[in-house]
Amino acid sequence: MANFIFIAGYVVIGLLLRRSQQFAQNTGQILNAYVIYVALPAVVLQKIPLLTFGKELLYPALMPWLLLALTVPVVLALARWRGWSRTTTGAMLLVIPLGNTSFVGFPMIEAFFGPEGIPYALLYDQLGSFFILSIYATVIAAIYSHAEGDTAQRPSAAAIAWRILRFPPFIALVVALLLRGVTYPDTVKQFIDSLAITLVPVIMVAVGFQLRFRLPAEDRGPLAWALVLKLGVTPLVALLILIGFGLDQLAVQVTIMEAAMPAMISAGALAIMAGLAPTLSAAVVGYGVLLCFITLPIWFFILQYLQKIF
Repeated sequence: MANFIFIAGYVVIGLLLRRSQQFAQNTGQILNAYVIYVALPAVVLQKIPLLTFGKELLYPALMPWLLLALTVPVVLALARWRGWSRTTTGAMLLVIPLGNTSFVGFPMIEAFFGPEGIPYALLYDQLGSFFILSIYATVIAAIYSHAEGDTAQRPSAAAIAWRILRFPPFIALVVALLLRGVTYPDTVKQFIDSLAITLVPVIMVAVGFQLRFRLPAEDRGPLAWALVLKLGVTPLVALLILIGFGLDQLAVQVTIMEAAMPAMISAGALAIMAGLAPTLSAAVVGYGVLLCFITLPIWFFILQYLQKIF
């Protein structure tokens, strides 16, 4: 509970810093860049070498892809039924399948499960969310931000592969896997630990700094659908898939909780940059982060209750 209060406090600090007008408007992006280039790679190097490989690692690695395959047809069906515009459909295809499994996910997982849950959260994010963002989200943004048939600005396979290979957390993941079984020298270990400990406060201050709550009337319907699907239906599907594998396993619980995270900030930013319903994309991210302080504890208590039954 103390960690959960700390996380809420960091978000409030971010909100207050923005309102103080003493910081540049791109402060949130600068903090995010620090996380991506420094803190997150440090956590990867700190936690991944400690993993013991087994079948339980498949749960966090495969679940994001399975949820993506199930979510996309649902969003397309909703778009036809509700008559959403092309830009709204593109935005929903970005913000609903992609969860905030790192910037919000890591601190939340640590708050609920302690440091032991972080390695599974890292796998969910790096082998699932990150690859989906790099490949699927890039293609969706390119397709829906241009006229049909216009492929001039769509990313090539080589461009996508290069983007993945030079992404700092992915580089750190490869290095960490190669260093499994290797003991860091004490000085190196202390240096990595000192950087890794900055992850949670910096991430959540950045989240608070970037929260926006603009909501035009035409975006309210899609927003409601996005929040229900992202915070309610997606984790329910993950729970139904994994309930037979043993809810007492930490990997299973972390995987379900990661599926319950709000929309990814990077996916919302990508949608905004691509001109895909910017106000809707920002609202899905902002309201999702706020609501997850209610929905995530509910899902956690559901898991603890079901664990006793099954």
